[in-house]
Parts: sequence; C-alpha cells; structure tokens
Amino acid sequence: MRFPGKQFLTSLVLLAIGGGAGWAGSLYLRQPLATIPIALPPSSQQASQPMVARTSALPMASEASNFIAAAVQKVGPAVVRIDAARRVTSQVPEGLRNPMLRRFFGDDSPVPEERLERGIGSGFILTADGQILTNAHVVSGAETVEVTLKDGRIFTGKVVGVDPITDVGVIKLAATGLPTVQLGRSDRLEPGQWAIAIGNPLGLDNTVTAGIISATGRSSSEVGAPDKRVSFIQTDAAINPGNSGGPLLNAQGEVIGVNTAIRADAQGLGFAIPIETAARIAQQLFAKGKVEHPYLGIQMVDLTPAIQKDLNQSGRLKAPINLSQGVLIVRVMPNSPADQGGLQPGDIIEKIAQQPIHKAADVQQQVEASAVGASLELVVNRQGKSQTFQVRPGAFPASASDQP
Repeated sequence: MRFPGKQFLTSLVLLAIGGGAGWAGSLYLRQPLATIPIALPPSSQQASQPMVARTSALPMASEASNFIAAAVQKVGPAVVRIDAARRVTSQVPEGLRNPMLRRFFGDDSPVPEERLERGIGSGFILTADGQILTNAHVVSGAETVEVTLKDGRIFTGKVVGVDPITDVGVIKLAATGLPTVQLGRSDRLEPGQWAIAIGNPLGLDNTVTAGIISATGRSSSEVGAPDKRVSFIQTDAAINPGNSGGPLLNAQGEVIGVNTAIRADAQGLGFAIPIETAARIAQQLFAKGKVEHPYLGIQMVDLTPAIQKDLNQSGRLKAPINLSQGVLIVRVMPNSPADQGGLQPGDIIEKIAQQPIHKAADVQQQVEASAVGASLELVVNRQGKSQTFQVRPGAFPASASDQP
C-alpha cells in the first residue's frame, strides 16, 4: 500500500545464491560468515553466587558449547543442500549477435535465446519418505532439483509446489528411512532466546551460526517485503545467501522457523518464516500442489496522530477521522469481497472474528486464518459508531500484491 508521506523500507535480499548466470535478484554479500559465539567463563563474583540463583534460560558457561553442538547433531543430518536449475528465454538483438545479418534485420530485431540459470539453497526433511520444506524462491521455475544430504547421498527431487505469497516451497524425494527434523513452536518465542541456523551460505555446506531471537511478529511491510503475507521472526544469527530454506532452531534443536531473507542495507538482521505458517502451507502444497489465501481487497494503514491530522487536512476521505489509533481502511478494491460486504474507505477496523485489532498485522493474521468463501465477521468504527459486517473472503488474486 502506498500512502502520501510514508516511505517503504528497502527490499529484502532473497537468499538463494547463483552459479553461472544465477537466479535473478540473488546476491553474494561481501561480509564474513559469522561463527558460533563462545561463552566466556563467569567472573569470580558470579562464581561465588549460589547455584539456585541461576534462574535464567541462558545455558551455563560449561554447557554453552554443548547445547549448540547437540542441536546440530540432532538436526544436521536432515538439513539438505538444494541445487536447482531453470531455463530462461530472453530476447537478443539479431544484428548484435550476428553482424552478417545486420543489414537485413538491424540491431533491434529480437530472437529468443535460451540460457540455464543455477541456484543453491537449503532445506530440511519433514518425513522419512522424503518430504522436504524449503523457500519458494529457491526452487521457483524448476521442475526437478538435486538434493544432497549431509552423509553424501544425492537424490533427484520433484518440486511439488511453491507459494510465492509466503515464500514456501516443497520437494518430494523417492526414498525411505531418511533422517527428519523435529518441529517446535514459534508462537511462544521471546526476544533474547537462543537461535541456531543451519544451511549452505555462499555454497559452504553444513554451516552453523548462532545468535538470539531479536524480535517476533515483524510484519511484511516492516521488513520491506510488502508482497509477502508472513509475520516474520527476526534474528541476529548470521544468515547469508544460500541459507534460504534452512531451519532456524531453538536451544532444544527443534525447528522454529525457515530462514528466508535479510535486509540488504543492514548487518545482523535476518528473518525467518514461523514454522507454524510454513508447515501449514507445506501441508496444503503436498495435498493440492497450490495454496488458496483468503482475500478481502482492502488497503489499510496503522493510524497515528500524524496520519490522522494529515488525512483530515487533505480531505481525501468523505468524513473526518475521529480516532488516532487503530487500522484505517484507505481503499476498497472495486468488486472485491470487502466491497461486496459493505466496507468503505474511512472505516476503522475494531474486531475480526471477535478478536480485537490493533495493527495491520492483526488484520492479515485473522484474514489468513479464515477460509475462502466462509463468512467472516468484521466490526468497524464508521464516523464514531461501531457497525458489524459479514464478509466472505475470496481467493487471493495474483494482482492483489500486499492487500489483505
């Protein structure tokens, strides 16, 4: 959504790395790979404190190098390298490629030219019979990929489906008895908890980095990816090109997220898809090969006193905004479910499915949790009065961009 006076964050760098021509938009980052932090021995003052005083979740110094190693030993065999290739057709001026024909066709006569693009990413095995979860951008455009396990075995995997809206992709191997990961929970994460990343950054297989959970619930707009519908986990564990699709682990070695992207203009900012979201999308992709995302057809903004003042002075809406907090609908797409359900620009969303709404990310979460075609109750403040509407979300159209 675009709004006067509001600037969006810079785009993220997707982390599949390329060889040869490379995936479009992929980059090598010129920065050193992070290493696992080593805990220093406690000071003499700390050592003198009784053991019962240690109530923090932080591992003791003598264990600091072991819990990361234990997590890696537990999960590492199920983390895979994914080598993908796709054929891309481009238009090349005939005259420039073949001077002998320049007098007939000129420099601007295009002819198709096909080239092979290769990319490297990561993934992890969900089931012993070969279901693999990764990022959509790692395998997009490829029908088959080469999957390499830590023990050296190589398989040809079939790309079952991709969902660009959440950047989740799935692969199926024709195999049995494979090592698998254990899924954890991301809905109870708190900033400061340990985070461990495993993947193939810059093509360096089985690289391990560690850090902490920096924040949770980062909206797609906040991290500069408004075309995604994900509430991201933020971590400072080093994530580099090639980590895409690899697991983010907690201290127990459980997968809590799928590493997907970093900010192009910053260091120490990595983002991961919560495992609940990724697993739900993966399940639908394996079952149907595609995902239907519920869609209302609105553009919205988090209200602030400054935005309220700007809108009221601009006269862009039919009536003045009488609240300085909440989620304001600034546009309703014609013939969309929201339009058909009676929503209007200037409405301030108070509740969806009886759940209070405080920010735009809450709207996306509630809409995503609904079902296409099922009735969804919205309570909005319209010119100072609360009104209830029943809206039936449609299937997310390809042209909808960042609209919920």
